[in-house]
Amino acid sequence: MDLKDQVALVTGAAQGIGLATAKQLLKNGAKGVAICDIDSTKGEAAIEGFNKEFGKGKTIFIKTDVTKQDNLEEAFKKTKDTFNTIDIVINNAGIIDDAHWERELDINVRGVVRGTQLAMDYMGKDKGGKGGTVVNIASVAGLGLRSASPVYDGSKYFVVGYSQAMAFAPLSARHGVRVLTMCPGLTDTPIADGVLAGYEELDIKREAILSVFTMQKPDHVGEAIIHIIREGETGSVWVSDRSTAPYKVEFPELVKST
Repeated sequence: MDLKDQVALVTGAAQGIGLATAKQLLKNGAKGVAICDIDSTKGEAAIEGFNKEFGKGKTIFIKTDVTKQDNLEEAFKKTKDTFNTIDIVINNAGIIDDAHWERELDINVRGVVRGTQLAMDYMGKDKGGKGGTVVNIASVAGLGLRSASPVYDGSKYFVVGYSQAMAFAPLSARHGVRVLTMCPGLTDTPIADGVLAGYEELDIKREAILSVFTMQKPDHVGEAIIHIIREGETGSVWVSDRSTAPYKVEFPELVKST
């Protein structure tokens, strides 16, 4: 898929992986990127930086709370009104906070479903759209790599399974939207701080974890997301870990179809 002249909406895009992905989209020729985030200060700062680097008019900031349906709907509407189309949706907003698990699930699970359903409304061929691409951001925690935060881990399992289910062939033939999943490893973001803090609460020192896992930069994950947008087939699940090349996950056939 050629990213030239594509329009993307990215949630949780004021910092971390979302911000890095927005930058990579622009570097690879995107016509417009909507920076959707609840943090207005960081969001506006991101737009200022992008205006200097890529020129004005290529990015907009939309204050967005993915736990509120009408709020997210307005972000999609404003993106389309500004750029006339939406081609790519990246559901990246997420937190780690098992102490407040209801909110954690509302962002990590319901926020992804809301974003994916709205992407289908705007891009789905069965809704009059031309198709497009959705990338849902999960985690290696959603592939069996345990952390000290079981609700967070479970939420990322959901993202993996839900994204694959949305690519079910008869359903996919109807909406015509590719659905991809990216599972980052330990990445230098606020979520990584939360992961490490969880281990420390179990008396596992941060240094011990970091001696096993190589912390990668958000830019590396952003580059990996561009790769899967270009190369990934619908339903595929990818890992970006330890600053190495992204790779596709192969799942065993646990339930025989015949």
